[in-house]
Amino acid sequence: MKRLFIFDFDGVIADSLNLYENLVRTNLERIGSPVITTREEFLDLFDGNFYESLRERGVDIKAFNDAVKGASSGIDYRQIRPVDGLFPVITALARNNTLLVISSNISSVIQKFLSRHDCNGIFAAVLGADFMLSKTRKIEHTVEKWGAERDLTYYVGDTVGDIREGKAACVKTVAATWGWHPKERFEGIGADFVADAPEDLLSI
Repeated sequence: MKRLFIFDFDGVIADSLNLYENLVRTNLERIGSPVITTREEFLDLFDGNFYESLRERGVDIKAFNDAVKGASSGIDYRQIRPVDGLFPVITALARNNTLLVISSNISSVIQKFLSRHDCNGIFAAVLGADFMLSKTRKIEHTVEKWGAERDLTYYVGDTVGDIREGKAACVKTVAATWGWHPKERFEGIGADFVADAPEDLLSI
């Protein structure tokens, strides 16, 4: 049976921290909920599910998402670059495995990024925030839809929240330490694998 590799997008596939920190901060201010003022506070939002973290801080999620969607047309997403060394790895993995993307980002933004970098056909599906807000539920959905075995399903994430949501879905979790949360932040979280560079994924 093929293995199923589910990738987070921001931080794992795309080097997008600066853009999205600014996007989130600006739109929280726009809706009158300036709950973050520093990068560390921004990264703290990803210790759990991003949207649950905002909700816990009193943010109206619908108002926030509406603000982000309204601002999207004015953002130059071409400034987001691929993570160095990742595309050859996912191309190799895709030969004998099924690959998907789940993310808190918007599906259309991810699909345009993949198309711009000639990655059409590598991922079987892209499930963004417009599909479901919970990554745990998205992982469960993909496992069921693709008929995958949970012990042959790997969720690759770059934040503590990613690993927690993957574990809640009872799949194997891979902490990608090249992303938004540094390696030491994953200590005690219980990721099944730690990948310090994209090529480490080929050894799983």
